[in-house]
Amino acid sequence: MSTTRQHPPGDLGREPDGAGAAPTVPAERQWRTLSLGQASGIVPTARDFARQALHDWGWLPAATAERRAAAEDVLLVVSELVTNACLHAEGPEELRIGHTPKVLRVEVVDRGAGQPAPRTPHRAGRPGGHGMFIVQRLCLDWGVLRAPDAPGKTVWAELAAPA
Repeated sequence: MSTTRQHPPGDLGREPDGAGAAPTVPAERQWRTLSLGQASGIVPTARDFARQALHDWGWLPAATAERRAAAEDVLLVVSELVTNACLHAEGPEELRIGHTPKVLRVEVVDRGAGQPAPRTPHRAGRPGGHGMFIVQRLCLDWGVLRAPDAPGKTVWAELAAPA
């Protein structure tokens, strides 16, 4: 089963104090970065990149159902964040995935000015608009970072590492 954290309806995720300030990154976090600016087949490319990182970090192949579900959650979150950047933010520029023994962080850098938000009220039967709802349900936390005086943003999400 995946780890979920409930957010109130309409919650847009955290934007840290001093919006645009660099987040505190644990020294032991390992990062992988993929440039997406000129890529074709962006979503499958991003998923393949994430799958390879999970394999290299020992999340895949998964030995248990819990580990398999955790890896599938990561791949789904990558797909949703990259798809949202394609549809709503002038396309993704970069995908970054980092992990510590306890948390995996996905970051998608895009050129868009908009603010991602889960559709409220959420209607499961209505097509489209489920991406950020899925992200908020699967992740420990998520948010948006903006650099001062620079276009675009980084949408990030953190998932718990499997036990």
